[in-house]
This record gives sequence, C-alpha cells and structure tokens, in this order.
Amino acid sequence: MRKFVMLLLCACSVSVTANAEAPGTMRVDYFHSGNHDTEMFSLDQVVIEPLPWTGNMAQPHDVTSRGKYLFEIADPDTGEIAWSRSFSSIYGEWETIGESRVINRSFHESVRFPAQESVFHLVMKKRGPGNAFEEVWRIELDPADVLVHRESAMFDEHVVAIHKSGDPATKVDLLLMGDGYTAEEQDGFIAKAVELTEILFATSPFKERKDDFNVWAIAPPAAQSGVSRPSTNTFRDSPIGATYDAFRSERYVLTFDNKSMRRIASSAPYDFIEILTNSEVYGGGGIYGLYSTAAANSEWAPYLFVHEFGHHFAGLADEYYTSAVEYESPEVITEPYEPNVTALLDPENLKWKHHVAPNTPLPTTWPKDAFEKHSLAYQEIRQQMRADNVPEAEMNELFRNNQVFVENLFDESGQKGVVGAFEGGNYQAEGFYRSEQNCLMFTRTEAFCAVCAEAIGKVIDEYTLTEPEEEKVEEKGDDETG
Repeated sequence: MRKFVMLLLCACSVSVTANAEAPGTMRVDYFHSGNHDTEMFSLDQVVIEPLPWTGNMAQPHDVTSRGKYLFEIADPDTGEIAWSRSFSSIYGEWETIGESRVINRSFHESVRFPAQESVFHLVMKKRGPGNAFEEVWRIELDPADVLVHRESAMFDEHVVAIHKSGDPATKVDLLLMGDGYTAEEQDGFIAKAVELTEILFATSPFKERKDDFNVWAIAPPAAQSGVSRPSTNTFRDSPIGATYDAFRSERYVLTFDNKSMRRIASSAPYDFIEILTNSEVYGGGGIYGLYSTAAANSEWAPYLFVHEFGHHFAGLADEYYTSAVEYESPEVITEPYEPNVTALLDPENLKWKHHVAPNTPLPTTWPKDAFEKHSLAYQEIRQQMRADNVPEAEMNELFRNNQVFVENLFDESGQKGVVGAFEGGNYQAEGFYRSEQNCLMFTRTEAFCAVCAEAIGKVIDEYTLTEPEEEKVEEKGDDETG
C-alpha cells in the first residue's frame, strides 16, 4: 500500500503543474451572523490560494441555480458579472431551527472564484419571495491590497490522486478529505477513499460520466483517532473539526471550522469536497456547494457517501419525512427550488413533467399509510436504541430490516419506476411531493430516480462543457430547422 500511495503522490504533482496556465484562485472568507429575524455579513480576509483555478472558465455564470444564496463577482463601474455561483450554507440551515429564535450565532464561510486583476464587487444575494434572488450584501475589494493573504500549499505532501481524467479546468474535481486519521491510519484512509470512489462511479449517472471527474484525497494526520460525538461525551481536536450531533441531531455530521477546512483543502485541486470521518457510527451530512460528510467505517458508508454527495453536488433535497429533524415546518407552502421535490401548486407545469407518462395521476398513489405506520414505529425504536447507546451492529440490523420491509412494500405497489408526484418529502408528510416512489434520496436504496439523475448530469455539464448549455441548445435548434 505504501508504494501505491507514493505513485499517486507523484501523479498529483504532474497534474497541478499542467494546469499552471489557468487563472489563480481567489477566496473571500467572511462571517455570516444573525438570528431568525436579522442577518449580517462581515469580511474576514481575502486569500490567494496556492493552486491554479480548477473551475470551468467557459461557463462563468451559474445556470443550475440550486442554492439558497448566490454570489456574483461584478465590475464596480459597469456591473458586468465576471463569475457567479449559487450555494447553500450552514447559516442558511441554522436560521430555520428553533435556536435561531433565541440566540445570535456567527458562522465562518467562504466563496471561491477565479482571481481578479482589478477592483471588484463581491455581491451576495439570497432567495426572497417567490425564490427570486435579492441582494443582501455588497463589498468592494482590491486584489492589490497589501492585506490580501498569499496562502502556501502547506499540506501538499498529503495530497493523493485517486482518479485522474484530465485537465482540472474541464473536469469536476472532487476532494476527499479524511478527518480523524492518525499517521498510522493514512493507508487505511487511502484504501477507503479508493473504495468509495469506485462505489460512486458504479452509481448512475456518475457511472456514465466517470471520465468527467478527477478525484483527490488528503488527510492531515490527527493526534487522536476518530472525530467528536458530543452526545456520548466523545471529543476530538481533529484537523478538520468534523463532529456528530450538529444542530443536536445525533446522525448529522458537520464541521463548523471552515477556516481549517479551507486551509487544508487549498493544497489540492477541488470544486467539491466530501469529508470522510474515521468513525463507525451511522452519520453524515451534505450542503450544496459547501461539502458533504460520511462516516467512512459505517456499514452504510456506500449509501451515506453517495446520498450526501447528492446534496452537496447537485442541491438535491431530502425526500424522506419520517425521521426527526430540527428544521421548523414552513409557515406557507411555496414551490421549493430544489430540483427533486415540488409543492405541486401547478400540476400542469410540474418541473419534471417531461419524465411523466401521459395519463399518470397527479398526485400519484402509493402505499403511504402502510409506509408511515411502519416507519414511525421504526423511528421510535431507533431513537430509543440511540439513547441506550447500543452497539452499532444492533443499529445496522435495525436499518437492514427496515430497508427490507420498504423494498418489499414498494415492489408490491405496482408503482416501481413510475414517475409522477408522490406525496411526502422535504421533511414533510403533506404538501411536498417527490418524483418517484423510491430513490437514493428517500431510503437506503442504491439508485437515483430519473429526476435526480438528470439534475446531477446538469451540474456535471456546468463543470465540463466548453460552452454554455443554453448556447449548445440554440445551435442544435438551428441544425434541426436547417
């Protein structure tokens, strides 16, 4: 294994050098503060990262628009937009939970973009009524300012190339970051990174688009093995700071130490990040455009890895609704901006109607009552078992038995593979609908539904096509009419 790692390290160095003609990478670190009713942004620092920009310069404007926020890099005189991307954030989630009604909090965040050569405006927008983006912060920044920090690649010796397809500028660059791995556990981390990468590329539509990805890995050695799990009085000062019990949800794994994560990640090429925690207990998380996490040693690591990456990579919503979450229910049901759930306010213009066969009823029937009866009872058992801190093997058996029941129920429904509008999703039993009866974003199954697969493909296109998608559509239309 050691020889294998060293060979990959050499390959990594070659790739970074080959991309040296790309623009530099600029990062703006800021604090995002507030509560349920107020919101504030404040500058931390402007950073020039050590490696060239890995994004697709042929598509500088966001066309998928999947996040709660949108940032733009604008010319201060003309207003011309040089770069834009939508994203979501920990703050954006936190403001929807009860805690935001009683205290103020601050979260460290970052946006990254091609390095600018002259003074520019960073414009932050947030979805308002009707999900339209509205400006919430604007700041003028000067790349020549003496306080712009030049970061060094201080962790480059830990970077390993797992899968290489070509120039980062026209590939999706995925960085797997290991947290809680000691120096003696480094080979185990690389083996796990290789294993989970193979699982991702065995899952459609990633399977068909494997050659559009580069995958890198990095895990700075930790002083102690494992990550924090406060509910069991387990605390670790791991390099990336990943922890269970985020937002007091025992299975939700996040890091709130954005600065450390970015400092480590900047030694590797990346567009997306998945953090692999050196832990066995079921858990993970995923935030669009920020990162995803997965417990690497869990029996369910393959599912967690792909499911959570679906959130981070494609902005997919959770389609389940019987599991306990801290998010408050919306006061008014509006059409969600995520591509795989709908409020079905206008059935005639269902966002995935091109997948729906004629005469399919909307809403679409499925064994909802039987599913809910079983699932709610299962969740009570799960919650008690977690409270009793039973061995993880017992939890895994519960998860397996539950999935067997679900798969059998759905096999007998006659709705397998049907695309319609199935009520239940987005953490709500009523008022939101998913496109198929089952999907990797709904239960611990192994395949994405057609709508989720299409949504993933569009993000891959945004990072790999050498001309904007809308221009390609126009040219195709000209060919057909000519």
